[in-house]
Amino acid sequence: MTWYVRLWKLITLAHGSGGKETEDLIKNLIVNAVPPEYWRVDNGAGLDALDDAALIPLDGGKYIALTIDSYTVKPIFFPGGDIGVLAASGTINDLLMVGAKPVAALDAVIVEEGFETEKLKKIIDSYVSTLVSNSVALIGGDFKVMPKGQVDGVVIASAGIGIVEGKPIDDREIKPGDKLIVTGYVGDHGAAILAAQQTIGVEFDVKSDVKPLTSLMLPLLEKYRNYIHGAGDPTRGGIAMLANDWAEKTRTVIVIEEEKVPIRPQVKEYAEMLGVDPLSLANEGAAVLAVDGSKAEEILDFIHGLGYKEAAIIGQVYEPKDPHHAGRVLLKSVTGGVRILEPPSGEIVPRIC
Repeated sequence: MTWYVRLWKLITLAHGSGGKETEDLIKNLIVNAVPPEYWRVDNGAGLDALDDAALIPLDGGKYIALTIDSYTVKPIFFPGGDIGVLAASGTINDLLMVGAKPVAALDAVIVEEGFETEKLKKIIDSYVSTLVSNSVALIGGDFKVMPKGQVDGVVIASAGIGIVEGKPIDDREIKPGDKLIVTGYVGDHGAAILAAQQTIGVEFDVKSDVKPLTSLMLPLLEKYRNYIHGAGDPTRGGIAMLANDWAEKTRTVIVIEEEKVPIRPQVKEYAEMLGVDPLSLANEGAAVLAVDGSKAEEILDFIHGLGYKEAAIIGQVYEPKDPHHAGRVLLKSVTGGVRILEPPSGEIVPRIC
């Protein structure tokens, strides 16, 4: 498969925002550069799936799950967390989203010359304590220093290793009849970072939702693995980007009901004031699950029992009535209208993850 997409002459901040520009760049510059026979290892998953983590098959029906991500959040210390807990949580959650139990991580830390050692210690302690409290080993890494002015504070690249025992979660298995569950409030992380970056003189009392989702996903996988057809942590680009990815992969139509999406009133008001769709804001402590429709209510009750009280069924997957509608996401508004929910584009919130 070869993608033909618009290629910009220069890289912009929009290419790192997790929206349409990011998707186009990845497919054009990376996926198209790799021969298809090298997109994955054996019958695993890799560039062919473009999922939260890659899978390498092992004997006995198991898989190694691998993920890597870089974190460039600004500010480095933000309401509710810092770049350390963000990197560790993101690594753990990416493994969980493919049905893996996280077991180990490696980090590569790049620090600007002149950065305060005490602040760096707080970041490293935050990263390590998050891994350890979730039974994930730190087995290696790298450390570099760049001259002052050549990197902004601290950048962390974090890789994770997990083991899948049983059926992996593959978003390409999402099918008509599946229902979408979001496990917590939407947009908290994106709104908190946006507020920290903006100085508009408005008080905004929301913290990032950043946290690992092991207490949610490991019990879910143990009991309902075979009924979870898709899972994703909607980080850059939020639910809007995730839903569009799923609809495009499966050539289905996804309908989201706006009134059922759990959004804090202050997050909604703040986003509207700045002209940002809350469904495009990043989340770092919530997951979206596509589950068998016949089990959706039971799974939702189970999630509530795990302490995720704001979890809700927010939509459903449909067979397109017209082939031209395949790959679309529709938003049913609180007033009863329906509009296409486009994948986000442009500089949604720069330096957010």
